[in-house]
Amino acid sequence: MKFINLVSSLGLAATLGLASPFSEQVYGEANVQLIEKRDGNGQPIDPITGKGAPIIGGTNRQTDLANPDNLAAQSTDNGPAPNLKWSFSDSKTKIFNGGWTRTQVVTDLPSSHDIAAAQQHLKKGAIRELHWHRVAEWGYVYSGQVLVSAVDEDGNYQVDKLGVGDIWYFPKGAAHTVQGLADENEYLLVFDDGDFERVGTTFMVDDWIAHTPKSVLAKNFGVNASVFDTVPTTDPYILNATVSTSSPTGPESGLTGNSSYVIHKSQYHSIPIPGGGGNLSIIDSRNFPISKTIAATVVSLSPGGLRELHWHPNAEEWLYFHSGTARATVFIGGANARTFDFSAGDTAVFPDNSGHYIENTSKTENLVWIEIYKSERVADIPLTQWLALTPADIVASTLKIPLSVVSQLKKEKQVLIKGN
Repeated sequence: MKFINLVSSLGLAATLGLASPFSEQVYGEANVQLIEKRDGNGQPIDPITGKGAPIIGGTNRQTDLANPDNLAAQSTDNGPAPNLKWSFSDSKTKIFNGGWTRTQVVTDLPSSHDIAAAQQHLKKGAIRELHWHRVAEWGYVYSGQVLVSAVDEDGNYQVDKLGVGDIWYFPKGAAHTVQGLADENEYLLVFDDGDFERVGTTFMVDDWIAHTPKSVLAKNFGVNASVFDTVPTTDPYILNATVSTSSPTGPESGLTGNSSYVIHKSQYHSIPIPGGGGNLSIIDSRNFPISKTIAATVVSLSPGGLRELHWHPNAEEWLYFHSGTARATVFIGGANARTFDFSAGDTAVFPDNSGHYIENTSKTENLVWIEIYKSERVADIPLTQWLALTPADIVASTLKIPLSVVSQLKKEKQVLIKGN
């Protein structure tokens, strides 16, 4: 237990921005190798303590190797903490003419009450058919270029081209569609309700028309009923087409400025990162006013870096890991905590107000992820700043640590701490 306590103390020291209290003689290369061995053996055996035994029955070796913390690698884990992780690779991929989609909803990740999400791919010219939702939709383009088109309840409309890093937000009920412009196009979709796939959430235009009497359609549109003979009886969801060359012909649009459904990457910037461990951009109602129910951060953390210990006072945190590898321990109160390992394509949810960190476990690759909150703004409270701005003697008495240590704590958010 002595070695494990040293590891925990070293991690806390890094988080609080302090020099390690232990020498290289105590925490040296041999112990580093033990940690790597423990994390990489794919068996519930701790070579340091001797606890555990090999798995003899059926197991998924690749999954075990990718999730060493499921094999009790972290001694600080405790209690019946729920699963907080889902991989898009475990989702059923729905294939269509012109693309595909795969979703993560509350039935996949029951702890995600606020947010559902999807990865979606469109080939050039392919259209995500015209539709609307009873929930808001947020989209982030990470490959290619797309055309978005939307209309609100006042007849205001917006047609815009989005590239990598650009974002859209369609409020609840806004009519919209998306078309691929590059040869291959892909984006992340986020919805502000975890139960996204329940009936009555998404409404397709051709599905509605196919289930409305043709005589009513003819009267509504002022055309002959035969016009609708070729409307698909089963909605195509994604369909092949050619890239649009048309422009709207209605009155001048009002979806501009603070009412715009789109924010381009050039319109948002990284915030200062005192910890020097990467970069982070915030996209919420303060710089994207229309986005009232979804706030986001886009994060890149340097190798070995740490997203400092913190919590969010206003919402659950939903995450999509785009590239790299990570580890996070989530503290849910009542002495309950669980550590998870993440790689590209994984999603996660950290419960409302739960304490956590995210660590880049790669020595060479940046960790890139997106954080989503069902809120109009991003908010966090770092552990270090809280302790530093609390009377030092109270902190020292509570944690049983020297007053001199508390006095060294940084009073400003470090956000992303550079790795050793």
